[in-house]
Amino acid sequence: MVVSGEAMLGIALVELGLVLTPGPNMIYLVSRSVAQGRRAGLISLAGVGVGFTVYLLAASAGLATLFALVPEIYLTLKLAGAAYLLWLAWNAFRPGGSSAFATQELEPDRPRRLFGMGLLTCLLNPKIAILYISLLPQFVDPSRGHLGTQSMILGLVQTAVGVAVNAIFVITAGAVAVFLSRRPTWMRIHRYLTGTALAFFAIRLVTDRARPLATH
Repeated sequence: MVVSGEAMLGIALVELGLVLTPGPNMIYLVSRSVAQGRRAGLISLAGVGVGFTVYLLAASAGLATLFALVPEIYLTLKLAGAAYLLWLAWNAFRPGGSSAFATQELEPDRPRRLFGMGLLTCLLNPKIAILYISLLPQFVDPSRGHLGTQSMILGLVQTAVGVAVNAIFVITAGAVAVFLSRRPTWMRIHRYLTGTALAFFAIRLVTDRARPLATH
């Protein structure tokens, strides 16, 4: 077997932890689903799935090698991603901030725009970038053959987990929004938990000294 079961389970658990941590993808998908319905959320999720695939292909083609050779670019990406996550955390903590599940008025978007915004949100998501650039290479094993093939298989596992869990968020967003809207205290708790998770991940990005490994 090209990739061990332990490696696939490991990357699946890492992705599960990341996708359960509120971030740009979750916030966009949930807010769009609450405002425009499940169909809009699922179309947006299709764009997110394509974004996963773009990162996967880039990583398999040697993106990690580029960042290993030019660590300044990798550092810039980490700092920019951390700053973005801290901005999202501030929006959750600040007076008058809102939860991703808060009912809000958004202009309905056409399917093409929904798909495009889902894709763009994923491509600009620092959690996904760090996953493919830094974490994914940790699960490949040179003794098992071509590292690019291993990266592709592990990336497909990650994509499957990410899309499946986000689909659950999309499908249940409306019901959760109604539940929280009737319970302001729970809404505030969710907002603070979201902000804390975003801030924690931002600090981890800044303090993590791991470097991307070459994928082939």
